[in-house]
This record gives sequence, C-alpha cells and structure tokens, in this order.
Amino acid sequence: MKNIFTLLIILIGFSAMAQDPIIKKTTTDNDLKLSALPYYNYGKGVGLTSPDSIFQFNIRFRMQNRATYIQNEDEDGAISAEIRRLRLRFDGYVGNPKFIYAIQLSFAPGDVGPAQDGENINIIRDAIVFYRPNKHWSFGFGQTKLPGNRQRVNSSGGLELTDRSINNARFTIDRDFGFQVHNQREEMDKFSYAARGAITTGEGRNSTDKPDNGLAYTGKLELYPLGAFTKDGAFFEGDIKREPKPKFMVSGAYQYNDLARRTGGQLGLDLFEKRDMQTLLLDGMFKYNGWAFMTAYMQRMANDPITVNPDDATDTRFIYTGHGYDYELSYVFPSHYQIIGRFSTQKAHKDIAAIAPDANQYTIGLTKYVWEHAFKAQLEFTYDELNYFDNSSKHNFYVRFQVEIGI
Repeated sequence: MKNIFTLLIILIGFSAMAQDPIIKKTTTDNDLKLSALPYYNYGKGVGLTSPDSIFQFNIRFRMQNRATYIQNEDEDGAISAEIRRLRLRFDGYVGNPKFIYAIQLSFAPGDVGPAQDGENINIIRDAIVFYRPNKHWSFGFGQTKLPGNRQRVNSSGGLELTDRSINNARFTIDRDFGFQVHNQREEMDKFSYAARGAITTGEGRNSTDKPDNGLAYTGKLELYPLGAFTKDGAFFEGDIKREPKPKFMVSGAYQYNDLARRTGGQLGLDLFEKRDMQTLLLDGMFKYNGWAFMTAYMQRMANDPITVNPDDATDTRFIYTGHGYDYELSYVFPSHYQIIGRFSTQKAHKDIAAIAPDANQYTIGLTKYVWEHAFKAQLEFTYDELNYFDNSSKHNFYVRFQVEIGI
C-alpha cells in the first residue's frame, strides 16, 4: 500500500512539471463511453503525454466520506461513520491511441472486504485493455463492469443519492473478467443507439477459484430516440446540464450465467452447489430543463435456487429469484441544489418466499453540487418496509450525510 501511494506522489510531481503544450496534449477521441470509463468527470484528472506521443497516462481519484444514523425495528439506534469509497483510476494509451488501458483500484474497507486467510486482498476493480479501431467499435479484454443495468454501469460518483437501490443490490451483474465488444452510433439530434456484448467467466472480480466450464453471456441494447444526452448525460444521474431539449433513453440487458458459483452470479456468497441463472434488466431515463426521471425493472430467474450444505442440512444459501421496480424523480435548481425522491419495490419468487421478505423502500434526498458530481454534499432519509411470509413486517430507517470529492 505504501509503495502505491509513493508511486502516485512521484507521478503527480512529473505531471506538475509538464508545462510544455506537447506534454499537455490529450486524446479527446479516447474519452470513451466504456464500461471501464463511465463515471462522471468534471475535468480530465492529472495526466501527461510523452513528447513523441507514444503513451498517455492520466490519474484520477475520488473519495466518499459518510456518516449515518441507523434505526432498525427492535434494535437500539446506531451511528456509522466511514470512508465508503476511496478509489484511484489510471487510464491512457500505449504505443497508439487505438490501444487504451483502464485501471481502477479501491482501498476503503467497504470496497475491499474483510481480510481472510487464503483469500486475495480485493483491491483491483478494473484492469482492462481496449482496441478501438474507429469511433464506433471497441474490443476489450480484462476485468471491468459488465453492460448491465443503468444504475450499476454509472459510477457511484455519478449518483444523485448516496447509494443505489435495493433492486440493484439484489439483481445487478457487476464486474467480471473476459471479452467485451461495444458498438456506438451517437448523434446529438437524431436517433442513436449503443450495442454491447460480453463473454466472461461468470465468477465476478478477482476470482481465483478452481476453473470450470461455465461462462456468462451478456448482451445489452441502448436506444436514444431523440439523440444523445448532453456531455454523456446518460452516464450520470440528475439533469445537472439542464437539457435544452427533451432527451430520453430506453435500454435492455440480459445475462445467462452457466454454472454460477455465487448467490448473485458475480456477487454474493458461494453456493453449496452451482446453478444456472438468468438476469433481465430494463431501464428508462428522461431529462429536460433540470428535471430527471429514471425507472428500472430487474428480474432474476433460476431453477431450484436453494442450495443446502451437505454437512449441515439446516445451513442453506440461495439465489434471490424474483423481480423489482425502481422509480426516481429529481429536479436541479439553477442554484445547484437538487431534490430527489425514489421508490423501490421488490418481490421474492415463490420458491424463496418463505426465507426472503418482500421489500419497499422510500427515499428523499437533498444534494448541493459544488463542482458538479465531482464535488458535492448529500443528505438523505431512507425508510424500509420488510414484509415476511408469515404476514409479519419490520420497519427500518436511516439518515445519512455524505461528501464526495474527486478529479
């Protein structure tokens, strides 16, 4: 860890000395809308380009600090204060601007997870190389986000609330290692689209489990009937650019994960037996003059989703099969304050209804954008309602304050 930060300081020092216009050259053509490079950036970070332009190196960081008061039913109230995310990102090209790399590392405990004997320290989030023969096509090999639901593809740094929805937590497909191909045809004032596909291991990021013959197959199509959003506005929430004309997007993604090891496919605990699973993800987004509306439908399907520990029949792990809806509405005032409301509902499939509750979540939030999404303060109240198979219910809530800063 110490060596990583030492390297970072040295590189920033070299970047600060790069005053020659040639050194400061950037490759705007490679500011790509890729799963490895989606999150909102107000600027370009700190970077350098070699005098002969055979490589480019950019550094970015972002940090989320939060404090939360949590009140769960039948429990004492609790206060949580943490560095929720601390990320470093490196990207650029080597040899030719058509060969692009992207690296993202995480250091906060919530990102890395607890240290366990015999397990890797899970700091690597993205490590991928892309070949981009022209502005429409990109081919990637490595580890990064899959072309999944809109809220997951968007970085947590581009969210208008402090966290993603309960449905994203249950049904998202997240990161994986393998091959990806992207095709984009985007214009500002005419019908546009993006098609993305991936063939990956299906095991999630940094998996070192014993190899098997199961893979995950993912496809996604995004449609922009009225043209693309201003400044890649589909990749961040809220209409902070105040779209002068109405813009909307609809998208659909599907994944088949053959012989999945984990309860959430790429995420979750290991199942006691492998299972095939399918995930369907549909999204819609609308922005105009400060208003933004998003909606999503998510569904996970699997036969025989409950697995049993062969050494203890009372110990089970299961795939959360079922579906959910998200609805989110916001308005950004000219003063750069924003109000947000979100409602999410989630229903477990009958196969797991006896062990997994249905849920409703209600959230209201207030955000102040100091430097757009790159520097903002957020205040949020969230209320959860859990409904169990035996007709009992629980009601929980939390209040959270968060500051996000980055370059």
